[in-house]
Amino acid sequence: MRRVAVIGAGYTKFGEHWNKSLRQLSTEAGALALEDAKLEGKDIQALYIGNMSSGHFIGQEHVAALAADQSGLTPIPATRVEAACASSALAFRQAVLSIMSGKHDIVIAAGAEKMTDITGASALSTLMGAGDQEWESSIGLTFAGLYALMAQRHMKDYGTTREQMAMVSVNNHKNGSLNPLAQHPFEITVEKVLNSSLIADPLRLLDCSPITDGAAAVVLVSEELAKRFENPIWVLGSGQASDTLALHNRNSMTEMLSTKVAAKIAYGEAKLKPENIDVVEVHDCFSINEIIAIEDLGFCEKGQGGKFVEDNKIARDGERPVNTTGGLKSIGHPVGATGIRQIIDIVKQLRGTYGSLQINGAKTGLALNIGGSGATAAVHILGREY
Repeated sequence: MRRVAVIGAGYTKFGEHWNKSLRQLSTEAGALALEDAKLEGKDIQALYIGNMSSGHFIGQEHVAALAADQSGLTPIPATRVEAACASSALAFRQAVLSIMSGKHDIVIAAGAEKMTDITGASALSTLMGAGDQEWESSIGLTFAGLYALMAQRHMKDYGTTREQMAMVSVNNHKNGSLNPLAQHPFEITVEKVLNSSLIADPLRLLDCSPITDGAAAVVLVSEELAKRFENPIWVLGSGQASDTLALHNRNSMTEMLSTKVAAKIAYGEAKLKPENIDVVEVHDCFSINEIIAIEDLGFCEKGQGGKFVEDNKIARDGERPVNTTGGLKSIGHPVGATGIRQIIDIVKQLRGTYGSLQINGAKTGLALNIGGSGATAAVHILGREY
């Protein structure tokens, strides 16, 4: 099978885009990626786009055809990929596989979501479609409630503290304050997190990622074509796994089997270990998820994620820089676009030209995108060399 490289990348400003539609956001992201790659639409052979629930959010289905139409990419094959909040990471994976197989040589992978055209309550109801309807959403559980249960159990089993969870948000906002594309580019304090509104005990408002509009896109090419482009970033490993949809059916509430399995696959393909990863993007939809992710990816022992955060090991100058551009908490979380956005931030770090956001010397990066409460996980490892 052939190797695959990313040669173009771009994402829109994340936030509440009252004056932009889903089609405008997705077209903008695609144009940014093509401009970055110095290519034109006629060069693209296939499109994969991640989108969770445009039918509920804006009343528009058939999103892949819409994206191809509005971007001037017809009549190439265009495919929508849905896996809740992991939709665009799986779109990326499908693009990688299509090139590895020899079917295509140059592909766009994208993600887009327009979430703010409905009320907050309706948005939360739509998001719970990613949970188990019979056992969770029908009795009033939200994802904040599900992750609160994980947090409570993690605190009970391992002594994780409220302050340690707050430090996750503080770190991500500190990084996001440097990112002009972030929805909330400002710093916060532990005290502000602890004093913010209670959402689902022990999670508070500033433990939670926001409702967001945005889009992201990358251009991928085969190894043969990559040689024609400056500074390609290589896909070293791609892993995907699943777990039970309902939280109560899992063996553990303090780990995600899907993450551990997907990571094992990706590490194996990349021939790397956790200690070989220089920069990390993890799915911090809620602060506890970042702590669990750090553990499940092998950056520290199980139960030590809170201490790992407290010791500043996830900081930009720490042992394992995590969410160096703000994470979901500060950048925002347009659910269908987040996975590609994470990959773009890894790509830009590995290029070594990310300005104030740059982590010096980064040669390898890992992105973890989670769907729902962990029923889907996608892990991608990228590198400057292969």
